[in-house]
Amino acid sequence: MGVVAGARRRGADAMTREPSARGAGSAVFPPAAGDTRRRDFLPRGRFWVGCLPWAWMLLFFLLPFVLIVNVSLSTPDLAVPPYVPPISLQPAAGQPVLHPDFGSYRRLGDELAAVATPGAELQYLRAFGNSLGVAGLTTLCCLLLGYPFAYHIARSREGTRNTLLMLVMLPFWTSFLLRVYAWMGLLDSSEVGLLNQWLLALGVVDAPLQLLYNSGAVLVGMVYSYLPFMVLPLYANLVKLDVRLLEAARDLGARPWTTFVSITLPLSRRGIVAGSMMVFIPAVGEFVIPDLLGGGGVLMIGRRIWDDFGPNQDWPMAAVAVVMVVLLIVPIMVFHRHGGEDEHGGEAGR
Repeated sequence: MGVVAGARRRGADAMTREPSARGAGSAVFPPAAGDTRRRDFLPRGRFWVGCLPWAWMLLFFLLPFVLIVNVSLSTPDLAVPPYVPPISLQPAAGQPVLHPDFGSYRRLGDELAAVATPGAELQYLRAFGNSLGVAGLTTLCCLLLGYPFAYHIARSREGTRNTLLMLVMLPFWTSFLLRVYAWMGLLDSSEVGLLNQWLLALGVVDAPLQLLYNSGAVLVGMVYSYLPFMVLPLYANLVKLDVRLLEAARDLGARPWTTFVSITLPLSRRGIVAGSMMVFIPAVGEFVIPDLLGGGGVLMIGRRIWDDFGPNQDWPMAAVAVVMVVLLIVPIMVFHRHGGEDEHGGEAGR
């Protein structure tokens, strides 16, 4: 055994000395030109790939937002388009001249100042408050319906999981407008409505119910339309949950409800936040569903903006859209900032 060990050591020493001896008498070849170009291209490629999301945000968010701000600072006029831009080019001076009109923002400020005044006409504030209420209730209903479904998908077998995910995404294969019109046929308040036909045939009611053109119909349509946006982020979070934590809690005698409240719910917080934002933000500005299922009786901020840009031809009231975007984005940025700090603090503590 000692002879074999000595031979192994001598072989290892020879292998260690061989590269240095070979390197002393051999030339060092520079890297190939293709390898150099590839190494130079990779950092540039990563840079341009990283620029794609910023270019998307610039093209489809920042640029339209700047255009809306420009319209909101314009002066109403009987022309096409019905406003005078806040920036004009004087031929004599040869340079742009700024003459912004803050009248639309003053109108919103006057409404805000008249909140405590009895009988004040608060068109935009009432519409925005109603939109926040409907969007919040829609988000809550989507969360209560989507969380159990997402949890069931995450705990299903892989084959069943793929089928259930396909069923969640199946409504996207049909036009959004056609799906809303389908709900109009289901909730029709006459005897033609499918739901009223079933209730009358079963003898549950004697006369058709008023199921359409009310707040309930709007809520049903919005929950149906936005439910997948809640289920998918929740599923993406719950499917990564470590099942061993649940098994450990069960072994320690924890009841199912205690396990859910203490482990599952806190670990799925990011999925809840992501799904809630994906539902709440577009629901605030929803126009099609309240207009078709509410029949104009459910006033939301999307309808007010449409009235200003359509029949009223009051385009400078785009200030409403500017204020609404700011009111929605600023809290989200603050939440992300503090949420990120809390997460890093928790990781440092661990």
